[in-house]
Amino acid sequence: MTRHPHKILLAATALLFACAAHAEKADRDKPIDLEADNVVINDAKKISTYTGNVVLTQGTIVLLADKLVVREDANGFRHGTAYGNPTTFRQKMEGKDEYMQGSAQRIEYDARMDKVQLYTKAWVKRGEDVVNGEYIMYDTSAEYAEVIGGAKSTTGSDGGRVRAVIQPKNKQSPTQK
Repeated sequence: MTRHPHKILLAATALLFACAAHAEKADRDKPIDLEADNVVINDAKKISTYTGNVVLTQGTIVLLADKLVVREDANGFRHGTAYGNPTTFRQKMEGKDEYMQGSAQRIEYDARMDKVQLYTKAWVKRGEDVVNGEYIMYDTSAEYAEVIGGAKSTTGSDGGRVRAVIQPKNKQSPTQK
């Protein structure tokens, strides 16, 4: 077991999506609650691996995965990869009664680059807007996103295409009609 369990819990912040541009800012200052069936900590390599029903919460953030691997580089930046079938996250949006949520087979977060990447069967929903693709990348520093579809389908369906549903800005809620 590690002599510095607080360092390992702090390393888990690598997958906290408080970095999203409009996410609840107060989440970054909240304590992290991390649960898993097993944990392996390698202080020498600065890697911790959580497996089995991984649940990470911090403020309004909830991340669910089958496996979470967090490593710290030589400069102290944290990088995390969550695996699942699927891996999901949810976080409240700053100043709104809405949530950002997403899912993929693999989600990676790079604290140095401040970038979140979702791989395979990826989707992200913010409010009522949703985007689907095989790969979704969000660079929080540049507020830049990229979505890539998968391989073209041989059946003639629209497999392989990116799909987005974006609500009009002036859309009235059902109570306003």
